[in-house]
Amino acid sequence: MSSTVRPPASRSPRLPALEGCLAELALGLVNVPSVSGTEETLADAVEAALAACSHLEVVRHGNTVVARTHLGRPHRVVVAGHLDTVPVSEVSSNLPGRLEERDGQQVVWGRGAVDMKGGVAVILHLAAMLTAPRHDVTWVLYDQEEVAAERSGLGRAMVAHPDWFEADFAVLGEPTAGGIEGGCNGTLRLVLDVPGRAAHSARAWHGANAIHAAAELVRRVETAPVRQVEVEGLTYRESFSVVLIEGGTATNTVPPACRVTVNYRFAPDLSAQQALGRALRILAAHSADDGEVGAGETWPVIDVGTGAVAVTVDDLCEAARPGLTSPLVGELAGLVRARGGAVGPKLGWTDVARFSAAGVPAVNLGPGDPMLCHTDDEHCPVSQLDDVAATVRDWLS
Repeated sequence: MSSTVRPPASRSPRLPALEGCLAELALGLVNVPSVSGTEETLADAVEAALAACSHLEVVRHGNTVVARTHLGRPHRVVVAGHLDTVPVSEVSSNLPGRLEERDGQQVVWGRGAVDMKGGVAVILHLAAMLTAPRHDVTWVLYDQEEVAAERSGLGRAMVAHPDWFEADFAVLGEPTAGGIEGGCNGTLRLVLDVPGRAAHSARAWHGANAIHAAAELVRRVETAPVRQVEVEGLTYRESFSVVLIEGGTATNTVPPACRVTVNYRFAPDLSAQQALGRALRILAAHSADDGEVGAGETWPVIDVGTGAVAVTVDDLCEAARPGLTSPLVGELAGLVRARGGAVGPKLGWTDVARFSAAGVPAVNLGPGDPMLCHTDDEHCPVSQLDDVAATVRDWLS
């Protein structure tokens, strides 16, 4: 049975048979454009395909589609993946996708093949094929993962329907090349507005150059004491980076302002507020000792010689601990290792953090090399689609 906020569009594309060839299903998904914010057409097609499976209850919130078994099993697991992609490459125009040969093996090439329509293909295939899994399963396909956290379809659905996501364990189909990546680093994005004073560049000494002043912030970020931290047997590596610089008004004017955007990927031994405090102290040239900085507290003053820098928290997402202590993960990890897969940390941020925050331990496991995410040559080996599907199938069967 199916329940939805509104009926799916009658002209939505029809996906290849969920029970059929994984490569064809992955290619079919790639060929339905779904850049973040435009997932409705693909969500319609996914809902229609899952609604045809009589063993599943299908519900929907916005463009997040959830399909559930109700078999009365003692445990429930979530298997989830996102429908959206980053924009199509301007270099390779990697849409539509195609099947091609690479080094003697078949691959699915095209935008989203790795991040993460290959994983979505595995999820849809198993949702249709596993009519009587040994755990009850909630299959989740959601929108707007590749953009700011507040836009996440998964986040909105978890707030609106928390009962849909109650589970003992979760697997995110993010690309891991068929291995398990436990937990994830958190992510913090700060926007720093550096003040200056405009002047004619022929008499620059009458002004205060905000871009020059911002160079000190860049230096502090470059020399930040980032860490490698072991958490529950996995080693997480942090990074602290300037990712955007904006400034200047004219070619003959000393810039009166400069905006610097900084991204801190912090290890899961820190809470989000601890990471914020650490970043602010580094930027203020203070000790980076741990400690929280709450919204109502006085933050360290960041001054680079032209006045106090205004700080805006643009994004702040909690990290997630590895999740490997869950009794449900042992057998899954054994199956992964038996097929040659590794077990390690997730250094990027993924939605395992949302499940972890909700009290559901979670790991990442999906096809595709994460180094190919968002690239001009994004492609996923068909053998990894088959291997990951076999691993999760054996775990759930």
